[in-house]
Amino acid sequence: MPHSSFLASVLLLATACVPLGTPITDPNAARGGQQRPPEYYADKTLRYEDYTYSPDVRSVQCYVATGQNTEIFQPPVVPLSQQQPIVLEFDLLGSGSERLTAKLVHCDADWKPSVLTDMQFLNEINEFLITDYRTGVNVKVPYYHYRMQVPRVKISGNYLLVVQGAGNTPVLTRRLLVYQSGVEIAIRQGIPVAGQERYTMQQVDFSIGYGGTNLVNPSQEVKVMLRQNFRWDNAKTNLRPTFVRDAERRLDYQYFNFENAFPASSEFRYFDMRSLRVAGAGIAELDPTAAPRAVRLSPEATRNGQAYSQFDDINGQRVFESREYGNGATNGDYANVTFQLRAAQPAPGPVYVFGALTDWQLKDEFKLTYNAEQQQYTGTALLKQGYYNYYYVVGKTAGAPDDVYFEGSHQETENQYDLLVYYRPPGTRADLLIGYQMLDVNSRRP
Repeated sequence: MPHSSFLASVLLLATACVPLGTPITDPNAARGGQQRPPEYYADKTLRYEDYTYSPDVRSVQCYVATGQNTEIFQPPVVPLSQQQPIVLEFDLLGSGSERLTAKLVHCDADWKPSVLTDMQFLNEINEFLITDYRTGVNVKVPYYHYRMQVPRVKISGNYLLVVQGAGNTPVLTRRLLVYQSGVEIAIRQGIPVAGQERYTMQQVDFSIGYGGTNLVNPSQEVKVMLRQNFRWDNAKTNLRPTFVRDAERRLDYQYFNFENAFPASSEFRYFDMRSLRVAGAGIAELDPTAAPRAVRLSPEATRNGQAYSQFDDINGQRVFESREYGNGATNGDYANVTFQLRAAQPAPGPVYVFGALTDWQLKDEFKLTYNAEQQQYTGTALLKQGYYNYYYVVGKTAGAPDDVYFEGSHQETENQYDLLVYYRPPGTRADLLIGYQMLDVNSRRP
C-alpha cells in the first residue's frame, strides 16, 4: 500500500497534519467554526496514547524528517543516534495564535510513565516553547500551522510527546519510539495454519537473536509488540516465544492459533481533495463558494464478498496539499466533507470512517448516521485539503473495530508490519527498546 512511485505524485508539497470535524450551526461552536462534540473532548485527563484534546487542534502529523518526498509516511520511530529528527506538525483553528509548549514523558513498554527523572533521558530542561508557527493563507477557515522538532533523548524506549496550552492543559499527545540495535531480528511473512484463513489473514513469523547482547532470562524478560500499518489499536502484545534456543541464543516466534496473524483487509479507499476548484477522484460534488467549502464524496458500497482489487494506496495515511498554490501546510484550506456509504440494512454496530485521519480511533466527528429510507449511511467531517485513505468500520464494545464487515479481507493486500522488542536490564528502572524491524507484505515497489 504505501510508498510506491504513485506516492511521489500524491505527495508533492506535503506537510502538517491529521483530521476531524462536523458541520456547525451551534452558537457555542469552537473557534474554527465547528461544533464541539461533548464526549470526545470533554475529558482533559492526560492519556498515554495518540490523542487530541481540543476540537481546535486539527491535521496532526508526526513523522521522521528524512528529507524525502515520502517522509510524512515515516512513523515517529528513530534509532538512538537520532540523525534524522522526529517532527510534529498540526493546525490550531482560529484567527489568533496561542502560546504552546511541549514536554516528553518516558514510558515503559506498556505505555505507563516510567520512574526516570527528566535528566536521566534529556540533556535540557523538559519544557519546549513552540515558536515555529504561521498563519493559513487565503483560507475560509482561519488557522495557525505549528511545527516543532522533537529534542534528542539519551536512552531508548517509549516517549509520549505532550503539547500543552494555558494552565498546562494538554491539547495534543503523540507516541514516539527511540530504539537501539541490541538484538538481531529476522522477520518474514508466514502462512496461517488453517483452511479459509489463509486466504483472508496475514501471519508474521519472526525470531530474535541475542548473541551479541547479554540478556538475563530472555524468554520471560523480553517483551515484543507487533503492529500492522503502525496502528496501536490492534497491535499484538504479550507474545511469548514458541521455541527458546539457548545454544543458538535465539528466540523463535511462530504460532499456530493466529496469535501473530492479522486480517489482511483490502486496499484503502481514497479520495483526492488536493484541489478545491475541480473535483478529484472519489468526489461527486464540490461547492467552492460555501464557507467552509463543501465536498460530497461519491456514494460507495460494501466490498465484503467481492474479489480482491489491486491498486496503490498509502496504508491509511493522508497528504496535505493545495494543487492551486502548493505548500499544503499553510495554503491548504478546510472543507466539510460528506461521506456516503450504501447499505441495504444497518450494520451490527455503529459505523465510522477510520484511518490516520481519525488517529485510528472511533471519533464522534466521523460517526455515520443510517437512513433506512435511502438505505445509506452519511456523515460530514471537517478535513484539510489533501489526499486521503480511509476505511469504513463497525465499532465494537471491546477491542479493535471491525474493518472486514464493509471492506472484506484478502491475503493479497499490501500491508506494512513492524516489530518492537523491549527489555529491562537487571537493576534498571525502565524498559529499553532494544530492537526494531519493519516488513512490507506484498510490496509492489521495484
